Amino acid sequence: MEQQEIWGVEAARRYDTPGTGMFAPEIVGPAADRLAALAGDGAALEFAIGTGRIAVPLAERGVPVSGIELSAAMIDQLRTKADEATIPVIAGDMTTAVAPGEHTLVYLVYNTISNLLTQAEQVACFHNAARHLTPGGRFVIELWVPELRSFPPGRQATVWSTEPGYIGLDTYDVLRQRVVSHHFTFDESGQARLYRSPHRYVWPAELDLMARLAGFELETRHADWAGAEFTAGSPSHVSVYRLPLG
Repeated sequence: MEQQEIWGVEAARRYDTPGTGMFAPEIVGPAADRLAALAGDGAALEFAIGTGRIAVPLAERGVPVSGIELSAAMIDQLRTKADEATIPVIAGDMTTAVAPGEHTLVYLVYNTISNLLTQAEQVACFHNAARHLTPGGRFVIELWVPELRSFPPGRQATVWSTEPGYIGLDTYDVLRQRVVSHHFTFDESGQARLYRSPHRYVWPAELDLMARLAGFELETRHADWAGAEFTAGSPSHVSVYRLPLG
């Protein structure tokens, strides 16, 4: 499926879960605080801005925020929270679309670089981030670490979430570095719904090489937005890449 189909009207409607899940204050708050500090006195640009989960609270912190988003349905959902004057959005692909203005920060959160399904597209994303940044500007990526270490021989899937009414699992194609995330929702009637999305997983070392190809250097890497140490056991990371000052 094309990404526009995956992130259609139904997905946009389901995406927002105010106050819970990834919209919980304890998740959104530290991310917005950290990004505001990194933006400084400059403007921020969010690749794959979605429905504004991070952009809206970042703008509320006084940071000028704009976005690039491929899904028209996601942009429509964002417009229920902030108008074009408050958070301008360019409709397009984050590997090629260009947003006007100068930025001290470009950011890409919640594993979204993995929505790009080839290495070439992911490298292009880094180049597009560099294109939008002033000297010394930063590109921030939040990304999960592939769970391949948990696989015994012959196993191809891992369950990463079990909650009342929900099960999330990933199936891996290690030859192509592909993952399909399967989201099962169900109720007391026994009826279940399945939503799937494809991804290309990236190890931190490969991500660092992509950054170097676009002129970035790794500045910091932490296990979360609050600055916890990144270790071999960390399930995800927040990596800050920076362009040279001159």
